[in-house]
Amino acid sequence: MLKRKLAVLMATGLIASCVGAENTTEASIRKAVEPRLGGAKIESVKETPYAGLYELRVNGDILYTDKTGQYLVIGHIYDVKTSQDLTRARIEDIQKIKFSDLPLDLAIKQVKGDGKRVIAVFEDPNCGYCKRLRQTTLKNTDNITIYTFLYNILSDDSVAKSKNIWCSADRAKAWDDWMINGKQAPAAPENCQTPNDKVLALGQKLHIQGTPAIFFADGSRIPGAVDQKALEAKLATLK
Repeated sequence: MLKRKLAVLMATGLIASCVGAENTTEASIRKAVEPRLGGAKIESVKETPYAGLYELRVNGDILYTDKTGQYLVIGHIYDVKTSQDLTRARIEDIQKIKFSDLPLDLAIKQVKGDGKRVIAVFEDPNCGYCKRLRQTTLKNTDNITIYTFLYNILSDDSVAKSKNIWCSADRAKAWDDWMINGKQAPAAPENCQTPNDKVLALGQKLHIQGTPAIFFADGSRIPGAVDQKALEAKLATLK
């Protein structure tokens, strides 16, 4: 019976009409909203299950609009019954990565204790919050492997400092010397090659807009510094 109904719908063009209408809505939203985003592109349009809103993915972030694209909502949507931040949950979901795809050869590797727990951190050598993360949370966290990507987004001096650290005989020590103790690494040889440009491109691809940014083995991320209690709690949730 169900197959017969589907056949009738396909024959009359009703199914195609529904798909076409959906595509038309997406196209009209793009046409109405995208010119007003200052050059940013809408990566996707998705109807949400709440309030008749449509989700727009823009530069790794989420905006909302109505089906006509006349109104734009910038902010987070919460479920008042559960107090859940629905927008944050959605952002975390779409920003997940495949950890094994990270080019770990472009990062500084540091193993503490048994090193069984693994994170990757994008940091700028001139980032105050990155230094705080190193001086407190990561300094006191054991049994972890840390891959540090030198993500130079704050100044030209960041590039110079990162080169000196990358070209040191012991990169992990040179990084901690600077971030924890304020001891700069010796000047790097002119011919020393660094992965700075590749890491910058990687960070932009992953929509990393600030440092530090911490990635976990399940592909999730935490933007910004966290204390040791919060880091341990997050690591405890991972298999």
